[in-house]
Amino acid sequence: MKKWLALCLLAVWPTLSMAAVTPVEGKDYTLIANPTAPAKAGEVEVREFFWYGCPHCYRLDPFVTAWLKTKPAGVNFIRTPAALNNIWEANARGFYVAETLGLVERTHAPLFDAIQVRKERLFDQSSLAAFYGKYGVTANNFNGLYQSFAVSAKIAQSRNLAIRYQLSGVPAMVVNGKYLVPGEAQRTIEVVQALVAREQGKR
Repeated sequence: MKKWLALCLLAVWPTLSMAAVTPVEGKDYTLIANPTAPAKAGEVEVREFFWYGCPHCYRLDPFVTAWLKTKPAGVNFIRTPAALNNIWEANARGFYVAETLGLVERTHAPLFDAIQVRKERLFDQSSLAAFYGKYGVTANNFNGLYQSFAVSAKIAQSRNLAIRYQLSGVPAMVVNGKYLVPGEAQRTIEVVQALVAREQGKR
């Protein structure tokens, strides 16, 4: 029995080791000089900054998607399209139009695929209107929301947070407004998970 148990432990040891990530400051994450409070009190916030034209963001996205299926209770995940220049802002406005219409879950991965796999240049208002039109959004509805006050306010928030967090690029994950985690691999998500557990342990 003891021998069988030892063999079982050896079999799962790599998994246990991988799960027990100890993030290293300066290597796996940096502390944010001007932290922000979570959007929802009582929950640990994980905010992902990305751009649809970024291949590194595309590589990270499957790991994020897999994590979302198992993320613990009390974690508020927020996708935040970076809007640090005019091209990025166009994609960010398209994202917020989709979010307003409840279409992000249907359009997020397909837009990534269209740009990263099929090399479609969906980086301006007219091309994005055509893309979202495939999901039932009329051109009038898209264009009306694209420059709306509500979408512009979200663009301003995205830009202000990126400046406050001193983002130098994407993808970037921000945990509870305190920790900035870069990267495009499974390790990125493991670091996020460890930092989430640290924050939940403080409560």
